[in-house]
Amino acid sequence: MPNATVMAMTLLPTMLLAAHLDARVTAAQTFVATASVKTAAGALITAPVTIVLSRWTSDDEREKAIAALKQGEAALKTAMDAMPEIGTIQLGGRTTPVRFARSLDTAGGGKVVTIVASQPILHLGAGLPEAKPRAGYPFAFATFEVDATGKGTAGDLAPAAKLKIADNGALVVDDYGTEAVRLTAIATK
Repeated sequence: MPNATVMAMTLLPTMLLAAHLDARVTAAQTFVATASVKTAAGALITAPVTIVLSRWTSDDEREKAIAALKQGEAALKTAMDAMPEIGTIQLGGRTTPVRFARSLDTAGGGKVVTIVASQPILHLGAGLPEAKPRAGYPFAFATFEVDATGKGTAGDLAPAAKLKIADNGALVVDDYGTEAVRLTAIATK
């Protein structure tokens, strides 16, 4: 089913602008959340989300991903597939390897986190979690903010997505699903 929701982020500091980040995690970092989506029929579906990272994407890996994305989605897919797995994102019972994870410190000691998997978690469409996959949605994408205590209130998840750079330099996330998947009850473990 074609996407009716396009997430366009005019600022994607964690992927495009963050130049002075500590790209290392000394110990595994785990985030938990609840994913929720309202179906076309109005039913609310929720599932637990767990993101486990063994480390953050290095500055060099980030630069390679950005350069590849500027060449197009196929180049990004090739670059991401060549990157090491640095963690997993689990949605319900589905676990998908994470190959890109960055954070950007925010005022007050929190951080904005961006996660990209080089394969979709699932194709959520027509109100059905097992919607038939369509070609051209090769990634999964999540972004959320946590405060200094590790708690967050909201974020977004595109379980199957296209990624591209807009003319103004912003990252555009084109979600396969017709309804947005929201992340709530976000916490750092």
